[in-house]
Amino acid sequence: MEKGVLAGRTAFITGGSGGIGGATAKLLLRDGAAVLLMGRRLSALETMRDKLLSEIPGGRVELHAGDASNVDDVKAGLEKAHKIQNRLDILLPTVGGHTFLPALMQDVAGLKADLDINLITAFIAVRYGVPLMSPGGAIVVISSNAGNRSFPWLSGYAAAKAALEHFCRTLADEFSGAKIRFNCVRAGMTRTDATGELFADQALIAKFAAQVPLGRLGEAEDIGQAIRFLVGPESSWITGHVLTVDGGQNLRRNADMTDIVRSFLGDEKTDAVLRGKSPA
Repeated sequence: MEKGVLAGRTAFITGGSGGIGGATAKLLLRDGAAVLLMGRRLSALETMRDKLLSEIPGGRVELHAGDASNVDDVKAGLEKAHKIQNRLDILLPTVGGHTFLPALMQDVAGLKADLDINLITAFIAVRYGVPLMSPGGAIVVISSNAGNRSFPWLSGYAAAKAALEHFCRTLADEFSGAKIRFNCVRAGMTRTDATGELFADQALIAKFAAQVPLGRLGEAEDIGQAIRFLVGPESSWITGHVLTVDGGQNLRRNADMTDIVRSFLGDEKTDAVLRGKSPA
């Protein structure tokens, strides 16, 4: 494989078997970086590795099975990544998820779960990854249009993504002395394994597409291209930035998903929460 602009650099990716993690890994490998993919299921990671190496022959892909919310698992993965080339240059915590539920049916445990998977997993990777990173390194986290636009029924997820964006801006300032850049990609509705069920609902997808000026929803590669830009030399003077990648949806609004809530709560409970009442 010919040397690329990222030759000699090493990347650590959580959510490594997912759509965005895999799409980004492919671009990093294409440009010469070595990559460590971390995820909970080794079999899924092996499948992703085989796919990547079939597309980028000669690439260096290592695997680490572990939970992105477990400090020991993440520390072990980071150390394994660093050992590949005795350096760590690119840190990509891509793990995320949401609870789709009215706030008045949410509980403290559910809210903490949204914060844990979207914010705390990123914190763990950053907290223990940065001390291993080389000057000139780059971190990118993944936010959502829910983080800066109201999105009823996703309050915990929206709060976690808003917090993640400010986490990025604040730590970009803190890490500037170490010459480590920290940026964020704010993604619109994107097709991945995690959103597969949503994309299967044509009525719902039509609502999202109606809010996208460019007329189509996102693919994992769209987000991967933005991440690749933010970790590469092309963006060497960019830090603390939230890059919106959504086909222009931020110019409009998030889709109204009230009909989806009615489909699983029923009219009586949905009407109750819309009036600010806890449903029976």
